[in-house]
Amino acid sequence: MYVTRPHALPPGADAAGLRDRTEIIDALYRFGLGQDLKDPALLASAFAADAELDFRPAAAAWGAEPPPMSGRDTIVATILGGFEGRVDTTHQVTNPRVDIEPGGGTARLTALVEAQHLLTADHRVHALLKNLYDTELVRDGHRWVLRGVVIDNVWFTGDPAAIFG
Repeated sequence: MYVTRPHALPPGADAAGLRDRTEIIDALYRFGLGQDLKDPALLASAFAADAELDFRPAAAAWGAEPPPMSGRDTIVATILGGFEGRVDTTHQVTNPRVDIEPGGGTARLTALVEAQHLLTADHRVHALLKNLYDTELVRDGHRWVLRGVVIDNVWFTGDPAAIFG
């Protein structure tokens, strides 16, 4: 589930381990900024081809039931298509916690993400969410990509119609 161990780095961490940690966190930065810039290539770069994204736990906070998204192309098309010409976003990632599995091929990342959604036509209609992310990542060459993302809501304010219409 969440990364909760009482230290940041395992004993004997080296420069390669620090590089991996930076690349792991960067996957979540690419996810957020890809949405904010409406950049499909940047957003896609955050995900493995077989990625799964589950926003249901967060959406349950206001009674919505969106289906889970499967596959990088579906995730990108669903997110950007749902916001295109309708919603402006900003995402801030904080409190990242990383755990690289023995063998170094998979990792977990827990983070808090604040996501502001504003209707493009009227920024007075907005939804501000503080979400807790539980992610699984895999190595993709020199970078890491998200393979599993579960987003749970800590709190929200505003009008969820700014997200789902």
